[in-house]
Amino acid sequence: MSKETSPKKVSSKEAPVPHFSMQKIYLKKSNFESPNSASVFGTDWKPETKMDLNLSHSSIDDDGRYEAVISVKVTATNENIVAFSVEIDQAALFLIDGFPDDRLDEALNSACPLIMFPYLRETLDNVLLKAGYPPLMLAPINFDAMYKEKKAIKQAEEKAQNEKKH
Repeated sequence: MSKETSPKKVSSKEAPVPHFSMQKIYLKKSNFESPNSASVFGTDWKPETKMDLNLSHSSIDDDGRYEAVISVKVTATNENIVAFSVEIDQAALFLIDGFPDDRLDEALNSACPLIMFPYLRETLDNVLLKAGYPPLMLAPINFDAMYKEKKAIKQAEEKAQNEKKH
């Protein structure tokens, strides 16, 4: 005879058990323009690309749900002719609960984008392939290092401002 046990209930005095999970990933925005396709396709393909990458996040509700978004804009020119411009917002819903504020900030700006980036890269490459261009195969990005660098810059700026006040 086996004995059934119920899940351990957390009393209000105990710290909540940290929880982090991705609930859903989705394409929030996709915009592609290729104003000079016919001209570009007739040239030797050696593009110069410019990429802008931005991270954002917002709280969805009081239950620990957050939307994280990686926005990328890539513009390629070939022989001084604009080949294409593509903008993609890859978004995901995360359930993040029981983290102190500093760890929550790190999760939203490092862990979430790290999980989402392969999806963004696949979406970008699929758009380019359907448009007749070769995939870009974006290099991996160290979001943890980016987060730590931004945090260090912010702390240095705050320290400089505090020193000016005194």
